[in-house]
Amino acid sequence: MTVSADAQESEAPPPSTRPRRRPWSLQTRLIVTVTAIVALILVGVAVVTSTILGRVMHDSLDARVESSARQVQLFEPGLPPTVRSAYDVLSFGRQPPGFLLVVRDGPETTGAYVDEDSEVMELTDAQLEQIVSEVAPSGFSTVEVEGIGAYRVVPIRAAGTVGVAGLPENEVNATLAAMLTTIGIVTAVGLLALAGAVAVVIRASLRPLRAVAETATRVAGVPMDRGEVSIAERVPAEQADDRTEIGRVGAALNRLLDHVDESLDARQRNEERMRRFVADASHELRTPLASIRGYSELSLRDRSLAETTASSLERIQAQSVRMTALVEDLLLLARLDEGQELVFGSVDLSRMASEAIADARAAGPGHRWTLDVDPEPVVVAGDTGRLHQVVVNLLANARVHTPEGTAVTLSVSHDGQHAVIRVSDDGPGVDPAIAQELFERFSRADRSRARKTGGTGLGLSIARAIVTAHGGTISVQSTPGDTVFEVRLPARPDDPAASDDAAPAETTGEIAAQ
Repeated sequence: MTVSADAQESEAPPPSTRPRRRPWSLQTRLIVTVTAIVALILVGVAVVTSTILGRVMHDSLDARVESSARQVQLFEPGLPPTVRSAYDVLSFGRQPPGFLLVVRDGPETTGAYVDEDSEVMELTDAQLEQIVSEVAPSGFSTVEVEGIGAYRVVPIRAAGTVGVAGLPENEVNATLAAMLTTIGIVTAVGLLALAGAVAVVIRASLRPLRAVAETATRVAGVPMDRGEVSIAERVPAEQADDRTEIGRVGAALNRLLDHVDESLDARQRNEERMRRFVADASHELRTPLASIRGYSELSLRDRSLAETTASSLERIQAQSVRMTALVEDLLLLARLDEGQELVFGSVDLSRMASEAIADARAAGPGHRWTLDVDPEPVVVAGDTGRLHQVVVNLLANARVHTPEGTAVTLSVSHDGQHAVIRVSDDGPGVDPAIAQELFERFSRADRSRARKTGGTGLGLSIARAIVTAHGGTISVQSTPGDTVFEVRLPARPDDPAASDDAAPAETTGEIAAQ
């Protein structure tokens, strides 16, 4: 059967979705590394020490076995050589407790050992067979005797008689086991103490680095894109000591923050000078522009003017009007930046929206306008004229940048502690490339300078300045067929019905104009 490449790809297992393991911190890595290295060293020392000590103790045991074997008397003193049994030899001898003896004379093999109570005990046939089968022909060897444990044994010979003598290894094994247990306990306790000490030292050593990270985090949360900004955060002096490696990092960050603070101060001074220049220039331009406009209007009243002269004067008048609007917008922005131009009072947003949608219908009869407001008036504290300008700018923006037949909806509602104004349309949407800079000054959605849609690029920036001065926010969400401009303002805590401006308005239900 042939399987297509597409089928193989569809049957391929999905990539692993396991979360990535969280990386260890520098402090953890240092503690683990130091503790692991010391642990390896201690274990190595323990192994070498136990091996050497075990060798020494076995050599000592071998010497004792050999010394005890020399004292064994297989024959009766002063009598013809007749081999005695192992039991007889141990019964009449003075061997230490645990001593084992096997005597083999021809076909007969006997064996016995001295127990802990110095009593001589005979070995069974099975034990004798086990010893004879495991003992080395020469030299020392270790045999495991069932019932009495491991023995270190050595062959002995006397007048052609073969025997085996040995001593138990239990004492050596017990000593080694006790030593290894002690070493293990001491090593574990030492490693725990080492880990604690290393953790304290490393934590104290890395404290300046944590101070640097905390300072950088606090500085990162300071908005620096606009307005007067001052960075007061610094790494504490005790954590910025140039004499240590990590302290030099803190000192370097402090110097960097000093330079940034100075740069922000310089930027603020430049912006203030620019605002004053724009405000002064706008103010000074108002008078000559008013004169140009007035003289052009006065000249146009002269019926004897030639057609070309009248046309030129009309163009001069139109451009003076446009220039006056631009100057007024620039002057308004400058005053808003300085915290001026706002007169706060009680503002009924529901009533304002009703008036603004009526004006929009008259200005854009080719669009479909819809008003959607809460049944109860939405009242905030603010400047009535400026908030009305925000709504008018948003509606004009929707009218200018969408084709005829587009549905535009203006809604006003409560959302918790905020009053929300939304202007939505089903037009082509905003280019994502410029969506983030729509509220910047001199920004235009179509990048053109056509009189129909080009404009000055100050409408939305004025709207943002007014909303910001009221303590609110303005944002845009746009996809093809759905563009929403949203203004959120702090809602007035008082009873809306008690406001002076809370007059009945055209607010019930939805009002639509096709």
